[in-house]
Amino acid sequence: MEAPKQSVTLSPEQIGELSQKLSGLRHDTNNHLSLILAAVELIRRRPETALRMWNTLAEQPPKISEAIARFTREMEETFHIPPRN
Repeated sequence: MEAPKQSVTLSPEQIGELSQKLSGLRHDTNNHLSLILAAVELIRRRPETALRMWNTLAEQPPKISEAIARFTREMEETFHIPPRN
């Protein structure tokens, strides 16, 4: 997403939508980070669970990246920002 070259004015509705989308991104990211922390804590307490928890740990970073990419795409669409190639 490229920054605008000039000042941008957002309507109250657009600010509300942006706030809602940011809240969703924050919620999604927090959920994935919580899973990482829970898996690490379980491994710390019960090392024999490490192999079972590996998939949970390995799945979270791509999910966080996808949530950020989805947020970016939605912002580009909502505010008519041309996507970067």
